[in-house]
Amino acid sequence: MTEEQRKSKSKKITTRPNLSSRFWKTFLVVLAAFLTFAGPTYVPYLLINTLEINHFISMGLGFALLIAGLVLVWYLIKSKVIS
Repeated sequence: MTEEQRKSKSKKITTRPNLSSRFWKTFLVVLAAFLTFAGPTYVPYLLINTLEINHFISMGLGFALLIAGLVLVWYLIKSKVIS
């Protein structure tokens, strides 16, 4: 194995956040809470009243944000960030 191959193997770039960091734990928990609670309530309200988007589209987007929040909560529980 050459020197360049060893360097390239040791420099792995990961796209996942470091869950041992307190910053990332806090950020992901707050994001999950925002998506779960504010996503299906305030986002459709803002879309309907300010941007005048169709009611069904804004409700669909709110539902999608709720699902994304629940999936994030499930991931955090599975990876034992939330006990």
